[in-house]
Amino acid sequence: GVDAMDWAYMVLRMYTRWAERKGYACRVLDIADGDDAHGRSQIKSATLEVDALFAYGYLKGEKGAHRLVRISPFNSQGKRQTSFASVEIMPLLDETSEKEIELTDKDLEITTMRAGGKGGQNVNKVETAVRIVHKPTGISVRCAEERSQARNKERALQILKGKLLIVAEEQNAKEISEIRGDQVSADFGSQIRNYVLHPYKMVKDTRSGCETTDTASVLDGDIDDFLSSYLRVSS
Repeated sequence: GVDAMDWAYMVLRMYTRWAERKGYACRVLDIADGDDAHGRSQIKSATLEVDALFAYGYLKGEKGAHRLVRISPFNSQGKRQTSFASVEIMPLLDETSEKEIELTDKDLEITTMRAGGKGGQNVNKVETAVRIVHKPTGISVRCAEERSQARNKERALQILKGKLLIVAEEQNAKEISEIRGDQVSADFGSQIRNYVLHPYKMVKDTRSGCETTDTASVLDGDIDDFLSSYLRVSS
């Protein structure tokens, strides 16, 4: 619904602002826009790339469901609404690591489409966007940021391999071919953090217990305390 898409946009902005605060290079590789409502941007999903030393190590604990409780800005009766956003974190593989992960053509379903949205001359005219589905697991990735179809395919494969690497680690699989598709979860994952804006203000991590009442700063990317507290309890 509109509340969930609005929350997804807020989460994307939170991580973008975190990267900007740290001086990290970041860009959106793909975004599925929702319907604008009440002048607010909304998204169904997005893929954000953060290119920085140790970025994956800092952010890997962010995987899971992020829960928002607030008075819905879209509800004329002013009712409290709970929304969830699912976050996935995967490493940006270097060329050497990427070559070590071999995928066969028969396991991939590759489709092209128009990128859609706002952009340059190619948008909505040429099928530059690429979606790749790993058939054994059902894992799907899409890339539309690059100007050429070949480059989008290359980036999509890189993201897919990063996803498969994480799933393999979770399933203790030594090879990508050992991943069991029936064990690849399609749910939101475990709830890791609550963002309460009503009836009081509080952001609290369910694992480390780290909390703050400064919800505005957190949603503006000030999440270092949450990242470090998770790393401490998980080490």
